[in-house]
Amino acid sequence: MAFALHINTRYINDDTGREIELPGLLTQDGILISHLRYLASTKRQRLSPSWRERSRYAIKLLMDYIRANEGLFDKALPLLESFVLSLRMGTINVETQLDPSGLFWRPRGPEDERILLGHVTAYTDWLADEPAYKATRANPLVEATSDEERMNWCAYYHKQENVFLNHLSSRDAAAKEARLSRKVQASRRSKSSGRISKRFPESEYHNLLENGWVKRSADPHAQSEDFIDYKGRAITILMHQGGLRRSEPFHLYLSDIICDHKNQDVIVRIWHPSDGRVEFEDGYANRSDYLNRRYRLRPRTELRKSLAQHAGWKNPLLVDGENGYIEVAFFPISASKLFFHNYINYLKQRANPLPHEDHPYAFTTSSGTPETIKNFSRQHVAAVNRIGLVHSKNLGTSEHGHRHAFGFRLEEAEIHSTIIQKAMHHCSPESQETYKEFSAKDIQDAFRRGERILEEKRKAKN
Repeated sequence: MAFALHINTRYINDDTGREIELPGLLTQDGILISHLRYLASTKRQRLSPSWRERSRYAIKLLMDYIRANEGLFDKALPLLESFVLSLRMGTINVETQLDPSGLFWRPRGPEDERILLGHVTAYTDWLADEPAYKATRANPLVEATSDEERMNWCAYYHKQENVFLNHLSSRDAAAKEARLSRKVQASRRSKSSGRISKRFPESEYHNLLENGWVKRSADPHAQSEDFIDYKGRAITILMHQGGLRRSEPFHLYLSDIICDHKNQDVIVRIWHPSDGRVEFEDGYANRSDYLNRRYRLRPRTELRKSLAQHAGWKNPLLVDGENGYIEVAFFPISASKLFFHNYINYLKQRANPLPHEDHPYAFTTSSGTPETIKNFSRQHVAAVNRIGLVHSKNLGTSEHGHRHAFGFRLEEAEIHSTIIQKAMHHCSPESQETYKEFSAKDIQDAFRRGERILEEKRKAKN
């Protein structure tokens, strides 16, 4: 029986002790080795675990589609066209709600369709250029060949027919590149002014800090400060008034938060999780080396996304080189002192790790292990609900709503766009355009102000 299952693998390609955790596909013919080699290639090792898992998912969909339509296609172009159409429209008959193929796919949006097709394109283009896989390309799809051979077959004919990318070999051909396009494309997306940034309501922010981030205490002699969740407050300030993404505080080491006695301020630097320099101790090449040799840990970005300790990294604009850091810029500036006050009080509450579970991370759980995004998200939901709000991304009350509030506040204060780019650690100034998008409420508020101005002008004329 044909099948394709998601598995986690430890990939080894030489005789060193190095292992790479990669998402794999297990079929009735064994592991799809070519896809593991594709993910392990140098170019793709720098990409996020989420990207790699999405690539695996896209290839699994293609394999499932080929199996469900065995013998119907003898060329790659009609196969791919039909595959993309099935992504777009689904495979279920609207009238009967039946699907003879057994796939039962629901229709996908244009963006999802584009991403999945892009993953299939990238993998098969790589496969078509790999000499090691040319031997089995001639196997036709209609034969009961292995999944590895089927992927090679697709790659071979895709390249022969220029289905995906147009590989140009001459200057004359290159001049025509702008007029060329892929034969199989995802559907066009509707034109949009951009996504509306769902930001956390400023009017509820201090209420969240004061009344949302509280906790219980079983100690009969507990003081008022024992009922305050200083960790939750500190992380929230980093996001709302420091503009950090949700994942970034979880890469902070204790040594990354520095008291600047000279200026009576605090410096918060988040170094690249693996390539960042180790400036507080000699003898280590980078933070990956430090975590490995000192704690037998790996950077949190390299852990599988399914593991609780995983924390993402959006490749922000770094200060001081590729092995540098992002520095938190608080706005308003006084928020740096608010953060430091809460952070110092958090350190008094901090559960230190057990000797055999030692680690350098600043924020910990109640048992001393590194705090996780999932656990903090659960606590954030409780804090938001505690002040009478509904926790929802669409309402701006999720964790990411704090970063959007930070960006909109900078725009509202008419901070120069270049400064905003640096403060939000964007590689491109275009990235902050989303914070200029106005919601329906913003438009209504502007109209109300316009009505008052218009009324005042009419009264002045009379």
